Amino acid sequence: MRLKEKVAIVTGGGQGIGAGIAEIFGKEGAKIVLADVNEETGRQKTDELKTAGVEAIFVKTDVSDENQVQDLIQTAIEEFGGIDILINNAAVTVRKSAVDTTFAEWQKVIGVNLTGAFLCSKYSIPEIEKRGGGAIVNIASWHAEKTITRLAAYAASKGGLTALTRQMALDCGPLNIRVNAVCPSTVDTPLLRQTFASLEDPEEGFRQTLEFQPFGRIGTVEDIANACLFMVSNEAAYVSGQTLMVDGAAINKIARPLMFD
Repeated sequence: MRLKEKVAIVTGGGQGIGAGIAEIFGKEGAKIVLADVNEETGRQKTDELKTAGVEAIFVKTDVSDENQVQDLIQTAIEEFGGIDILINNAAVTVRKSAVDTTFAEWQKVIGVNLTGAFLCSKYSIPEIEKRGGGAIVNIASWHAEKTITRLAAYAASKGGLTALTRQMALDCGPLNIRVNAVCPSTVDTPLLRQTFASLEDPEEGFRQTLEFQPFGRIGTVEDIANACLFMVSNEAAYVSGQTLMVDGAAINKIARPLMFD
């Protein structure tokens, strides 16, 4: 087991990519602190982990709220004695241009996607240092480098997250804490299915999306989780400050998913 006795916080772990990361980390021996603002899905996933034999707890957390993040970190310490790994995965999105995005919407997206990662890192880093070091992985997006129309706040938040990753890697190197980003492209999650369902022609939207996938398929949560597992494992002991694209080479081909414009 590559993560035996390691304590891992996974934000946004109730479903989708976060849930997949929690499952694979748990199978590799990690103790999971699953954080999510959605109590129903968070507790359900935590119960599933426990049924599978994983030591896991759920902490309802809005990562954009400093007090709630501090409570999350303290709970992890009280329950498991410390923190070794942080996965900043919690995210929200708004499909609007800069002109159409309200200030409240901007604040929410930046607050969860970027400020949330900052807060969780700020309060986790001293605790990870106490354990002799560890790893942080920020779940960014291919939108940090290439994007599409009407995604102003989300693209800005993910671009900021990869920049924060590079900078934190410098500060955390002397602490023996590695900081990396994983950038998924199109991944089969409940959120993606909801997006397709909202289209006038869901099947056509899916078909057009597949056209941009060199492998002929979209990504799975397992694809992303396995990349994260590598990044937090000893196999990546000298990897820090990097942004890993997990996109099946789609970023080299994509122009725009037509149905989303």
